[in-house]
Amino acid sequence: MSEDGTRETEVERVFEALAPLRTKGFARTPWGAAWQRALEDSALDSGQLRKGRQCARSGAVGAVAVRPGRITAMVRESGGEVHRADVLVPRLDDAAWERLLEVTSRTAGHLAALLDGELPPELVEDADAVQVQLLPGMGDLQPSCDCGEWDHCTHTAAVCYQLARLLDEDPMILLLLLGRGERRILAELRELSFVRAMGELSEEERDSSPRAVGEFGTVPAAEAYARTALWELPAPPAAVRESAELPEWVRQEGPSAPGVDVDALGLLVWDAARRAREALAEALSPGHATSVPAPAADLREDAVRIAARPVCPDTVRRRILAEGGFDARAFETAVHAWRLGGRDGLLVQEGSALEADETQLARAGSRLASAWGEGERMPEFSREGNRWTLLGAGVQLRIGTDGRWWPLRWDGERWLLSGPAGHDPAVLLAELDGLGPR
Repeated sequence: MSEDGTRETEVERVFEALAPLRTKGFARTPWGAAWQRALEDSALDSGQLRKGRQCARSGAVGAVAVRPGRITAMVRESGGEVHRADVLVPRLDDAAWERLLEVTSRTAGHLAALLDGELPPELVEDADAVQVQLLPGMGDLQPSCDCGEWDHCTHTAAVCYQLARLLDEDPMILLLLLGRGERRILAELRELSFVRAMGELSEEERDSSPRAVGEFGTVPAAEAYARTALWELPAPPAAVRESAELPEWVRQEGPSAPGVDVDALGLLVWDAARRAREALAEALSPGHATSVPAPAADLREDAVRIAARPVCPDTVRRRILAEGGFDARAFETAVHAWRLGGRDGLLVQEGSALEADETQLARAGSRLASAWGEGERMPEFSREGNRWTLLGAGVQLRIGTDGRWWPLRWDGERWLLSGPAGHDPAVLLAELDGLGPR
């Protein structure tokens, strides 16, 4: 048993059952999110997804076995019945593996990350450039369960949601699913790097290069270095950890210099560091090169963003409100929306109900209706543009420009976002006090 709670061979890893999930989301990283998206985009029955999500959240998924092309786990239903669920994934052929290893060995950053047991997100773009698909697409996750369902059932959906959590912790699992274990991959990368290093020397240079004394005689120094350089790379620097507190000097007692607002200055220092960190993470994210940059924030939006920071002192928040001339009630609502969903959340909270595209609205309405299966009674909704209000419940769903659903509640005076966005309206309704289909 390894330290991370897995049993590992070259062709299989077995992960112990995970504890029940207390937070709302399953995936936090690009790897887990892509896996979850592949499941939710390809499953035909959103009701089964909802049940599988609840099943995985409750801790009903047992140990998960991962091997090339297959994931297997036992899933226990609430009534005690246990089913074996398998999910099949397409494996890369030998030609695809050759292209992937070649493109990986050419980039020092990829090599260093893999040797440290990490899978760099930017590798997705490099793999795409040589026609290798690392992440599953629509229809790639094929279900197989002894319950007899032909599409994704509660049990296979639960296994997929569980694997999204595992990928968040160890994305190298993905390479095993694609067909090869970590040790084999690293060995082949070392060999490729050695061949490349020797290939850069002419025959005369190889013969005349200084020789190093070894256990079995002497070898050219270049060859000795090529054989060992990958293992002698220094450890990468530790990841920059996000600070949840303002700089230490901000909390020091005593008077500040005349005209200097120490609280505001400290917040700006913290915010500048945080924005630099976010910009770096975005620049390294998959698809960044082809993504459309976000529009520049106007004065009010930037004020909302800063006021929404968890470390923003009340004194600074009051100063922003007063000096900006903002309506206090509307500003409070905007700050709340930003905390839950950033710019997207703010746009959904404050955007017009009638700005959504009609084609998107029709698709969203169809998906909402499909959440209730045969024999289930769909509650009544009133709709205005991108807003579906559940009659008599004080609950509303809004569809964003990116196709995600946002949950809102009526607080007696206004609609307020009540949580982050999701792709499945049934899941969001179920989490709003069990209002979804059962």
